Amino acid sequence: MTTRLPPAQTTAETPPRPLVGVSSCLLGAPVRYNGGHSRSRFLTDELDRHVGWLPVCPEAEIGLGVPRPTLRLQRRDGEDRVVSSKSGADVSEELARTADRHLAQLRRLDGYVLKNKSPSCGLYALPVFDEDGGRVDGKGRGAFARRLTELLPSLPVEEQGRLSDPVLRELFAQRVFAHARLRTLWESPWRTRDLVELHARHKLQLMSHSPEGYRETGRIVARAGTAEREETVAAYTEAFHRTMAVVPSRGRHVNALQHAFGMLSPLLDDSRRHDLLEAIQDYRREQVPLSVPVALLRHHCAGEDVAWVRDQTYLRPYPDDLRLRHAIAV
Repeated sequence: MTTRLPPAQTTAETPPRPLVGVSSCLLGAPVRYNGGHSRSRFLTDELDRHVGWLPVCPEAEIGLGVPRPTLRLQRRDGEDRVVSSKSGADVSEELARTADRHLAQLRRLDGYVLKNKSPSCGLYALPVFDEDGGRVDGKGRGAFARRLTELLPSLPVEEQGRLSDPVLRELFAQRVFAHARLRTLWESPWRTRDLVELHARHKLQLMSHSPEGYRETGRIVARAGTAEREETVAAYTEAFHRTMAVVPSRGRHVNALQHAFGMLSPLLDDSRRHDLLEAIQDYRREQVPLSVPVALLRHHCAGEDVAWVRDQTYLRPYPDDLRLRHAIAV
């Protein structure tokens, strides 16, 4: 397991660069069972510029070799086990222990991308077989993936295949960069006012995912001055990441856009106000992508120097050149 760290720079203008775990084959490492790889161009050509990587291949780490016999999920005594299709050897515990062995490094992560359809790394809908080779169901999860999500339940985790969906890809990027911002706060000698500031900057972003989640996190912030420090960290972390995991709907995006418009509207003339409202309505009517009203809001906030709206993470949740909101169509 070799960590490819991002450059160490974090300023008010430059957000923290996330560290993301990844199945090694997705970065082009020839570690698959057949000696090949499953390179993801989104990861290597786009996200790579903005994150550091922690590549992991659990099967190679436990010494299965390359190439190697394929693995499969087999249900034994009501439990899904990872077994060799050739010898029947059970390697479930060894794969799971890979996550435990590197737990200190995994706790530094801001996200994880797993290889889909893998009996070790697959996250969703893997086929499970009985001991005679018959298919039982398609509800399996890889042994390493299962242990990873048990150890780090708040970590944004996604699998390669689902990242081809533009909505899920954008959601994952949002969660990863938000995770990095919150982690950076917790790693600093933070004060209550620092948490208040971070929460305020994330207001529209949290609202676009879940208004109730925004209110819940707000209640935790309101108690932060009197609550135990560890209690605040645990409660806010869980509620923040649970809220960010909710897929935003078009209606909630419109609500967030209108909140931003309300702060900016008094400073605009009728023509600019009409253009901005029309862009929001065009997005509501599915005539333009989300990037159009967001770009107009950013433009007018910069021109009028409306700091509260300009500094909202909702308007720039990740680096611009990822261009993920151009395809948002929900």
